Amino acid sequence: MSRFRALWQSSVSATKRVLAGNFEELIPPSERYIFKFDSKEELKRWHLYSDSEYGGLSSASLEIKDSTDGSSGVFSGNLSLDVDEGSRWNISRSGFCGMRSKKFDGFIDLDSYDTIAVKLKGDGRCYISTIYTENWVNSPGQQEDNSWQAFVYVPKDNWYITKIPLARYLPTWRGNVIDAHLEMNPARVVGMSLSVNAEGGVPGATTGPGDFRVELDWIKALRLQN
Repeated sequence: MSRFRALWQSSVSATKRVLAGNFEELIPPSERYIFKFDSKEELKRWHLYSDSEYGGLSSASLEIKDSTDGSSGVFSGNLSLDVDEGSRWNISRSGFCGMRSKKFDGFIDLDSYDTIAVKLKGDGRCYISTIYTENWVNSPGQQEDNSWQAFVYVPKDNWYITKIPLARYLPTWRGNVIDAHLEMNPARVVGMSLSVNAEGGVPGATTGPGDFRVELDWIKALRLQN
């Protein structure tokens, strides 16, 4: 069957359902898994980065932890403010690590959702949740994705589900908030990341150089508003 004919038949079927009053079939589910951290194959969907790419001395790893309750991903490492004296990079700051998803095959459409939820167990540090969307804020010639960031405080030792409204994500450019009124396009999400800095964050969170560790179960999109 041709793509055009398949699309036409899908449109006809959707129209018939509406006319028949089956509106509920057209409404997406109230929650949607984006990532699960339950196998080594799932972890292959992510890659690590840190200031070590620019002469810093921080390090990170992403591994599977198996337990009687199931498997989860562990993002851990060490944050260092030191810089390799022989580095050719003139970096102004160090002390950061992150894990970023590899680009989706195309994009995922989260336009029907208003919240990102993450189930995690941490170390009392503040992490940064980033959503990458298809480039439309920057100039047409730029290939870099648009990034939107929000702080995530992770309480120590206990499993916790954090819920971040999409409206709380701020537009950023290389870690700096863009001072302009911009609106995310959740229908064109191309990736996500979770990162940690030695400095900054929310009041009361653990800061400074040293070890970090956060355990991850899943990331979901939620629709909490009617």
